[in-house]
Amino acid sequence: MASIKNLKKDANYVLGDIIEECYTWELMNPKADTKPSEAIIDEAIETYDAFIDKIHVKGIDNKKAYFKSLNAELEETAKKLIDKVNKL
Repeated sequence: MASIKNLKKDANYVLGDIIEECYTWELMNPKADTKPSEAIIDEAIETYDAFIDKIHVKGIDNKKAYFKSLNAELEETAKKLIDKVNKL
Protein backbone atom coordinates (compact mmCIF):
# COMPACT_ATOMS: atom_id res chain seq x y z
CA MET A 1 0.00 0.00 0.00
CA ALA A 2 1.28 3.41 -0.90
CA SER A 3 1.65 5.74 2.01
CA ILE A 4 -0.54 8.78 2.41
CA LYS A 5 2.57 10.94 2.29
CA ASN A 6 3.54 9.51 -1.11
CA LEU A 7 0.01 9.94 -2.46
CA LYS A 8 0.09 13.61 -1.50
CA LYS A 9 3.50 14.03 -3.12
CA ASP A 10 2.34 12.30 -6.29
CA ALA A 11 -0.70 14.54 -6.54
CA ASN A 12 1.41 17.62 -5.96
CA TYR A 13 4.07 16.69 -8.52
CA VAL A 14 1.71 15.43 -11.23
CA LEU A 15 -0.80 18.26 -11.05
CA GLY A 16 1.99 20.81 -10.52
CA ASP A 17 3.68 19.63 -13.70
CA ILE A 18 0.43 20.00 -15.63
CA ILE A 19 0.03 23.57 -14.35
CA GLU A 20 3.65 24.31 -15.23
CA GLU A 21 3.07 22.98 -18.75
CA CYS A 22 0.11 25.35 -19.14
CA TYR A 23 2.25 28.30 -18.09
CA THR A 24 4.96 27.23 -20.52
CA TRP A 25 2.40 27.06 -23.32
CA GLU A 26 1.21 30.57 -22.44
CA LEU A 27 4.79 31.88 -22.58
CA MET A 28 5.47 30.21 -25.91
CA ASN A 29 2.20 31.49 -27.42
CA PRO A 30 1.90 35.08 -26.18
CA LYS A 31 -0.70 36.09 -28.78
CA ALA A 32 -2.97 33.10 -28.19
CA ASP A 33 -6.07 33.23 -26.02
CA THR A 34 -5.15 32.05 -22.52
CA LYS A 35 -8.67 31.21 -21.35
CA PRO A 36 -8.40 27.49 -22.24
CA SER A 37 -5.09 27.12 -20.41
CA GLU A 38 -6.42 29.04 -17.40
CA ALA A 39 -9.41 26.67 -17.32
CA ILE A 40 -7.03 23.69 -17.26
CA ILE A 41 -5.06 25.30 -14.41
CA ASP A 42 -8.26 25.89 -12.44
CA GLU A 43 -9.36 22.30 -13.04
CA ALA A 44 -5.97 20.99 -11.87
CA ILE A 45 -6.20 23.04 -8.67
CA GLU A 46 -9.75 21.85 -8.01
CA THR A 47 -8.67 18.27 -8.66
CA TYR A 48 -5.81 18.63 -6.20
CA ASP A 49 -8.08 20.03 -3.50
CA ALA A 50 -10.64 17.26 -4.02
CA PHE A 51 -7.92 14.62 -4.00
CA ILE A 52 -6.48 15.87 -0.71
CA ASP A 53 -9.98 15.86 0.81
CA LYS A 54 -10.42 12.24 -0.29
CA ILE A 55 -7.08 11.27 1.26
CA HIS A 56 -8.16 12.64 4.64
CA VAL A 57 -11.46 10.72 4.81
CA LYS A 58 -11.79 8.89 8.11
CA GLY A 59 -13.45 5.57 8.90
CA ILE A 60 -12.44 3.60 5.81
CA ASP A 61 -12.95 -0.15 6.13
CA ASN A 62 -10.54 -1.37 3.46
CA LYS A 63 -7.76 1.23 3.35
CA LYS A 64 -5.60 -0.67 0.88
CA ALA A 65 -8.34 -0.84 -1.76
CA TYR A 66 -9.42 2.75 -1.10
CA PHE A 67 -5.96 4.23 -1.56
CA LYS A 68 -5.31 2.04 -4.58
CA SER A 69 -8.50 3.42 -6.17
CA LEU A 70 -7.38 6.96 -5.31
CA ASN A 71 -4.06 6.35 -7.05
CA ALA A 72 -5.87 5.05 -10.13
CA GLU A 73 -8.23 8.03 -10.05
CA LEU A 74 -5.29 10.45 -9.90
CA GLU A 75 -3.67 8.73 -12.88
CA GLU A 76 -6.89 8.83 -14.92
CA THR A 77 -7.56 12.48 -14.11
CA ALA A 78 -3.97 13.44 -14.93
CA LYS A 79 -4.23 11.73 -18.33
CA LYS A 80 -7.39 13.69 -19.13
CA LEU A 81 -5.74 16.97 -18.15
CA ILE A 82 -2.64 16.16 -20.19
CA ASP A 83 -4.85 15.44 -23.22
CA LYS A 84 -6.42 18.88 -22.77
CA VAL A 85 -2.98 20.50 -22.56
CA ASN A 86 -1.89 18.68 -25.72
CA LYS A 87 -4.92 20.07 -27.58
CA LEU A 88 -3.92 23.67 -26.84
